[in-house]
Amino acid sequence: MSVETNKEFVRRFYEAIEQENYEALKDFCHQDFVFYPQVDTPFFGVEGLIESEKKNFDAFPGFKMPIKSMVAEGDQLAVYFIFEGTHTGTPFHGVSATGKNVKFSLLMLLRIADGKIIEKRSHVDKHDILRQLGVNS
Repeated sequence: MSVETNKEFVRRFYEAIEQENYEALKDFCHQDFVFYPQVDTPFFGVEGLIESEKKNFDAFPGFKMPIKSMVAEGDQLAVYFIFEGTHTGTPFHGVSATGKNVKFSLLMLLRIADGKIIEKRSHVDKHDILRQLGVNS
């Protein structure tokens, strides 16, 4: 796929996440998909990604994460977001719902193979989120 085709594909992937269309994620992810929420913690298969995204929506119902920038070269794409949500749902990293709004940046590095996302690496400052929730870390 071309770089522009990859960018449009990734936009649709994140639209599916924001719409909580977890079943659609299976169509976007390669059979050998690996999600790295941290450097040394791979989740193999799309199920790990779905579980992670559900936890985010459960803790921050209706959150938004508009794409602010996307850079692509070859089979890799870097996607920069601003996440905004209110912690009114389930606990987040052990913190019960606070009702507080959070806003933070995140960066994803994705790799495409055979027209599907085969790897997703997440870069986010979890301590910043916890600080906004009132946790001293």
